[in-house]
Amino acid sequence: MKKILLLSDTHSHIDDVILKYVAQADEVWHAGDIGNLNVTDTIKKLKPLRCVYGNIDDAQARLEFPLHNRFLCENVSVWITHIGGYPGKYNPNIREEMAANPPQLFISGHSHILKVMFDKKNNLLHMNPGAAGKSGFHQMRTMLRFVIDDDKIKDLEIIEIGKK
Repeated sequence: MKKILLLSDTHSHIDDVILKYVAQADEVWHAGDIGNLNVTDTIKKLKPLRCVYGNIDDAQARLEFPLHNRFLCENVSVWITHIGGYPGKYNPNIREEMAANPPQLFISGHSHILKVMFDKKNNLLHMNPGAAGKSGFHQMRTMLRFVIDDDKIKDLEIIEIGKK
């Protein structure tokens, strides 16, 4: 069983509220637009991190993190990418791979809009944790927390960090 903290779009912002939730997780997943790598370096000192780079991330971030991160957590196949879209509106760059080899859990960031929805066509769960940072049009900073236990995704919580 793994307790996962999922965040995205920090845009160089990390604070004690985020770190409080990092400390409670077994792993932290970041869906891109990290900004300054101080964000991921700080998280990595506390917990294992799985991360992708986003469209605002520089060459240093792109050397450290992939565009797509596909892995198995417990017995759940996971795919994290920054600009992935959502069910019915996937990014054209991933549609073919999504149809041919869908994960059980598809995670994207970029939109700054928290969204969790089931994709019936591809039989997968899609998550976008919204934005944990202070840059962007969103009003509320958000993250997601959930548990992966064997092949089950459960105990999903929305975390509202506060106004930006």
